Amino acid sequence: MRGSDHVRRPYASPTVRTVLLPLLFAVLAPLLLAVPPSAVAATAAERPSACALRGTTGWTDEGHDTDYSVFKRPAGTIKVAMVFVDFPDTPATESPADDAAQLTPGADWLRNASYGKARLDITQHRRWVRMPHKSTEYGYERGLSHEEHEAYVKDAVTAADPDVDFSRYDMVYVVATKNASAISFTPTYVYEPGTAGVVADGNRIKWAVTFGQDMWHWGKKLVAHETGHTFGLPDLYAFDTGSDGHRFVGGWDVMGLIGGAGPQYFAWQSWKLGWTDDRQVVCRASEGSDTVRLTAVEYGSGTKMAVIRTGPTTAYVVESRRGVQTDSGVCSTGALVYKVDSSVATGEGPIRVMDAKPSATPASGCRPLDDAPYWAGESFTDSAAGVRIEVLRADGYGETVRITKS
Repeated sequence: MRGSDHVRRPYASPTVRTVLLPLLFAVLAPLLLAVPPSAVAATAAERPSACALRGTTGWTDEGHDTDYSVFKRPAGTIKVAMVFVDFPDTPATESPADDAAQLTPGADWLRNASYGKARLDITQHRRWVRMPHKSTEYGYERGLSHEEHEAYVKDAVTAADPDVDFSRYDMVYVVATKNASAISFTPTYVYEPGTAGVVADGNRIKWAVTFGQDMWHWGKKLVAHETGHTFGLPDLYAFDTGSDGHRFVGGWDVMGLIGGAGPQYFAWQSWKLGWTDDRQVVCRASEGSDTVRLTAVEYGSGTKMAVIRTGPTTAYVVESRRGVQTDSGVCSTGALVYKVDSSVATGEGPIRVMDAKPSATPASGCRPLDDAPYWAGESFTDSAAGVRIEVLRADGYGETVRITKS
């Protein structure tokens, strides 16, 4: 991926009484809530909101106060217009259907990863529309500024407008012909408030993804990554690649390495997006300890994560991962521990995975951090932060952990 795959400029921007026999309640309540009695007590004592962090970067970060006047709310059906463009110097020779086939499965991928709470309704307008400029004249080789990207989106929308009613859609996907090698990568466009932007059929185009040549490598998961930016998610890989551009989260979460072994969104991201409910979060914001039964994030039900807040913008999270559904290719399963810092900007490591086996050599086909989960009997400690996370036991559906803040 490019170092900055979404081009943007920061903006300034009567109680019902229920009578139950005590014994019956003690038996049924944990089952109905899909968490053990200990987790229920912890949730009652510490409201999940006490572990929600405020974003401070003014753009995409891991804070829970996403500005949905700027970003797209990731709920319900999101109507997307998919238009296909070619250029005077690189006319298309393939069918639009060929290009669409690389991307449209991303709708199912995102629906599954969001537990059915966000659904992309993609309408394909299967004809090539000609852009007014050569493919080499749009600034991709320079990294593409916000203004250049907006001009590209505007040209595509204007070219397609005679055949597309843009008033029907929430978002636009612009797909460039495979022949246009100059359109090398896939950035996300988010409208900058207070500017003219792009308007068609009386509708302001606030969100768009312009697919380039990397779509032929990343496919459907590129849809999940880039659309995630329109929801306000930051990049989890390093813009400053150094020795390893994926040193922060490895192959965990599609917002990091798109083709990673465990691309399911972190539980923290799902909570931020509203896909994981507060009742599925155990929070420890004050001194104390909780024993929590975690159900793997790949499944929609149960307790998804335990959070230990450590500061105004920081927290540790533990969640369970299993090799099923979107994570069927994971290199290791277990309790994944990571640190979240909502003051850290996109591309600078707002989430950092803690490695249970830092000296181990990853298995063939796996990367560093792909074997990061903690197993039963193992523990993580940050003495300076007063944090300890112990993995007590595991089964096919998750882990039981003890979290302690001192």
